[in-house]
Amino acid sequence: MRYEIRRLDPWRCLVPRQGAMRVDGLIYADETLLAGILEDKAVEQVANVATLPGIVGRSIAMPDIHWGYGFPIGGVAAFDVGEGVVSPGGVGYDINCGVRLLATDIEREAVTGTLPELADALYRNLPSGVGSARTDLRLGARDLDRVLVDGAAWAVERGHGTPADLARLEAGGALDGADPDAVSERARQRGARQLGTLGSGNHFAEVQVVAEVYDEQAAARLGLTPGCLAVSIHSGSRGLGYQVCDDFLKRMLQAARRYGIELPDRQLCCAPVSSPEGRAYLGAMAAAANFAFANRQVMASWVRRTFEEFGFGPAERRITTVYDVCHNIAKFEHHEVDGRTRELLVHRKGATRAFGPGHPELPAEYRDLGQPVLIPGDMGRYSYVLIGSQGSSEAFGSACHGAGRRLSRAAAKKAARGRAVVRELEDRGILVRAAGMRTVLEEISEAYKDVAEVVRAVEGAGLARPVARLAPLIVVKG
Repeated sequence: MRYEIRRLDPWRCLVPRQGAMRVDGLIYADETLLAGILEDKAVEQVANVATLPGIVGRSIAMPDIHWGYGFPIGGVAAFDVGEGVVSPGGVGYDINCGVRLLATDIEREAVTGTLPELADALYRNLPSGVGSARTDLRLGARDLDRVLVDGAAWAVERGHGTPADLARLEAGGALDGADPDAVSERARQRGARQLGTLGSGNHFAEVQVVAEVYDEQAAARLGLTPGCLAVSIHSGSRGLGYQVCDDFLKRMLQAARRYGIELPDRQLCCAPVSSPEGRAYLGAMAAAANFAFANRQVMASWVRRTFEEFGFGPAERRITTVYDVCHNIAKFEHHEVDGRTRELLVHRKGATRAFGPGHPELPAEYRDLGQPVLIPGDMGRYSYVLIGSQGSSEAFGSACHGAGRRLSRAAAKKAARGRAVVRELEDRGILVRAAGMRTVLEEISEAYKDVAEVVRAVEGAGLARPVARLAPLIVVKG
């Protein structure tokens, strides 16, 4: 079905309610970005999400939207907690895939002579690749239960970071309501040796330089100094989260039939929020999200230890946490809809929170500033740090999570055939360390939209405002 699209302004397009849609769709994109979005089935997925029971407001798509499983990647949808549903496809397989940003006072010139050695050390200390595991951190059943409940705090209690880190993590690094008993034995087995690992696909750890600052005051508050290093860590809940999603997709498909929910796409399988199936999924999802928080906390600790090996200590004073955001999550939040505040279950899949100044869920030190919004680009160009704006309330306090793919992985590998991609990047001053060439080829810059264009749309729509641009120096890939 071809859906009608109306342009509201230079940055927003409306997909009017049509067919079985219960609400309108809203796409944040200028004309250039929209042309790319229309090349796949992402708009159809926006419309499909709008048919789900209890959806509130609009079915929303961010500028980095592209086709995904059930929900589009870059999709946001909020559901009434009494009449609405929860859908694993609205969270995704990599539960709480997210980004941790670390700021440093280390000037780029201080590592110029040792970049290859630093790249090797980071690759050694951050296990990457499919099925990667840590030999120094295998979790027993009791410890795994604590990770699933306590999240990043578990890691801090065991010497991986400090309590100051926790104050700068979304939700303090742990979601309430986690239920380890809802996590299958297979999921637990897959996660037991993967805490503190990057994984594969588009996951990475990057040493970056603060290349440009757009808001000096905000950048200083975040600890981002022009010419100094920063480190971004992009990873999630690894095999544990993947298995949780896989387990519940089967259960939710049966539940949707049992509750009489008509699905335009079986990948949107769901259950009422308050149903036994819905509560079980939310408990398992929160547990997987907490695993992801702990995972990034352990890796951040190893980044600090690696820099200490090169004489940049004491690392916990020189390398501070800026923020840590979730990309794939469903969270209970309060938002104003039609003039009144309501409790909603907000699904963000390939999207991040972008709360504006004054929001009570922000860390006290950032509350007057707004939430840091971390938008990675690709390994050959740049990433951005923004601050959430009040305008994000239209999108339930959300913004995009990255550049968004424009080529499938297969198409990217075809485009990179015959090229020495690692050498190309090295010639531009970017060192790559990876477990294999497959993911490097899949992640070439041409596979992604230009994140600068995506950020312009985010700013133009009033979702968030730019603070700094980060350029890659070292990229550790899965």
